[in-house]
Formats: sequence, C-alpha cells, structure tokens
Amino acid sequence: MTARRRPIALTMGEPSGIAGEIVLKTWHAPDGQLVPPFALIGDPGWLRAEAHHLKSHTHIVEIASIQETIARFHEGIPVLPLRLAAKPKYGIPDIANAAIVIQSIETAVSLAQSGAALAVVTNPIHKATLYTAGFKFPGHTEYLASLSGSPKPVMMLVIDGLRVAPVTGHLSLSHAIQALSIHSIVETARAVHKALQSDFGIATPRLAIAALNPHAGENGTMGNEERTTIAPAVHQLRSENIFVLGPLPADTLFHHAARSRYDAAICMYHDQALIPLKTLDFDRGVNVTLGLPFARTSPDHGTAFDIAGKGIASPASLLAALRLAESIGLQHTKTT
Repeated sequence: MTARRRPIALTMGEPSGIAGEIVLKTWHAPDGQLVPPFALIGDPGWLRAEAHHLKSHTHIVEIASIQETIARFHEGIPVLPLRLAAKPKYGIPDIANAAIVIQSIETAVSLAQSGAALAVVTNPIHKATLYTAGFKFPGHTEYLASLSGSPKPVMMLVIDGLRVAPVTGHLSLSHAIQALSIHSIVETARAVHKALQSDFGIATPRLAIAALNPHAGENGTMGNEERTTIAPAVHQLRSENIFVLGPLPADTLFHHAARSRYDAAICMYHDQALIPLKTLDFDRGVNVTLGLPFARTSPDHGTAFDIAGKGIASPASLLAALRLAESIGLQHTKTT
C-alpha cells in the first residue's frame, strides 16, 4: 500500500463527549471539503447509537484490519472494533470505559509504527477520568512519546497563518516561570525548526521568540528573564545558524503584520501561545506533536461535555487535524 493510499488511524477519545458527533459530521465532508480516509479505532455500537441520536443515516462499516479502509471509505465510516465496558452517557464519563479509551490510543500508535497507518489523529480525552483509572501521564503528548520511545516531545498549535509552540506546558504560571531555562527554550526552538523543515517543507524557517515580561522586561525594570534566560537562548540558536527574532514583546507579536515576519512563534507558557491562536480561529486549531516517529495531530478542543448530544458541535477542528495529519504524513514519506 503506497503512502498516499494509507489511511489515518483516528482514536475514539472520550465516548461521553462530542467525539462521536464530530466524527460523523467530518465524514460528511462539510462545505464540500475533501476528507482524508480514516479508520476510527473504537466501539461501532457507540458510533451507531450516536448516529441514531443525531438522526444521521451514516453507515458504520466494521473492518477486520485498517487495510480495508481505503476500499470501503465511500460506504461509511470504517471502524476497527473495540468494545466499551459501559454504555456512555452524555457529559458523564465512566471510569469503566477508561481502559478502552487508552487501548484505542495504543492501537493507533501501533498501526502508525508498523506503517499500516499514515498518521495518528487523536480525539479529545477526559484526563481526570483516566487519572482515576491509573493513567500516569499528563496527557496525550507524553503518553505518545512513551509509547513510541521518543525523547521529550514538543506541542505545536496550528491554524492558517499562525504556528505557536509553548516552552512550558500544563503548569501553573508560577511553576512555568520556574521551569524556563536556556536549555528548555533552545530545545523547543530546535524541535520546531526541525519540524518546519521536515513536516511543513520550509527550507529556512524563521522563528520568533516571545518575551516573558511586559515590554520584554524594559531593560530589567519589569523583570530579568529576558536578559538572564531568553536572550542567551536566542544567542545560542543564532550560533547554530537558526533564524531567530527576539525576545519580542508578546503584546505586539501576533497582529497581522507581525505574523508575516516568522513561520512559528516560540512562547514561554501555555496561555501566551494559545490565547492568540484561539482568538484568531477557535474552531480550526490543530494540536501537533513534534518529535514522534509518526505524524500525530488532534483537534485543539476538549470533550465539550456541556454540548455533548446536542448536535451543535463543530467538526472544523477535527477536519483540519485530519488534513494536516495527511499532509505531514506524506511529507514524512518524502523525506525518509
């Protein structure tokens, strides 16, 4: 099976959230957009029940192997079966189903590592439920890195016209500041630089490094991190012939003209990266994990328990994640 004819392995995610709804809507190609062939790794009965609830006539196609996906994708949504332990209830996650949610991720990774799947796309999980069941990872990113034996992964968020990568992740702001170091900034920037070349086909990436403090510290009067940590990291990156701008004040880094000067912004903490991206295009954000041996993307939203079962969830982010996963997967194939 050629790279272009390999399907994407799509995980089930949390079954009591909006995952089933957005999968059904995505297969129907909103706005006439092309949908990359995917196979859902999950419970076909759950997806059929979701279709019935939403009055969708989508056919659910049970398959024995992911290799059947391409030939049968026109019939309906191919599902590689895993059986849930309990019937999902909208907005109420059940610890009984945690093991299958995790198994869906493991299966998708295995298919990608074997070459059977072009890429992995993960639907949102409910981390608190998985933690209660014994899940020991902060989230998808760290678990995928563990499964694939990868070094420290990097999260990058993508919309049309903006890519951002936070140096620190899901930490309180005080802990995020403590975690900043020359090394962490350099390692994040190196990973983004490499990914822009290998995953996005940008020969000479341009990186913008955000400051931490207002006005980039105003020569130390509003904080010293720019002088003690961020500027030395910028100097080191430049010594490696990586094109870097910064440290730049974050409040002027994301307007239209500023974004034209760089291919990705390296941000110091989670919200510094995600607030501008979600403000510019909340519905189409895609989470990309850099540093894995396979392409992995995810919709940049959560389980949305508050709207689960109401038929109003937007599939735009999942569709964008599938399309970007296909693009990166094919780019990986070109460079290997």
